[in-house]
Amino acid sequence: QVHLVESGGGLVQTGGSLGLSCATSGRPLTNYAVGWFRQAPGKEREFVAAISRGGSPTYYADSVKGRFTISRDNANNMFYLQMSSLEPEDTAVYYCAADRRTYYSASTYSRDYEFWGQGTQVTVSS
Repeated sequence: QVHLVESGGGLVQTGGSLGLSCATSGRPLTNYAVGWFRQAPGKEREFVAAISRGGSPTYYADSVKGRFTISRDNANNMFYLQMSSLEPEDTAVYYCAADRRTYYSASTYSRDYEFWGQGTQVTVSS
């Protein structure tokens, strides 16, 4: 089992940048594909980005492609989401998640992720 804790959320202006971190503990992070999801008020949780166990390949939602970058540091059991050119539509609670069943890729479906962080709020002001 793995425990996940997000950090780095906050308030940023349109066009700004923000970095999220997910610290994990328990089983080594190399045992998991990991991803980021987000949920805006009144909307369903949606996929943002994912990365396989070894760091490649990576996957992005069309809405964030070219603006967000997912990365991982297996040695320190951390993974990250660097966000740039932020827009008000990016406002949401962001969740990190881990999937122990996917080996050579990473899922874009929340149902495949068994372990979740508590979420961190990202607010982009216009």
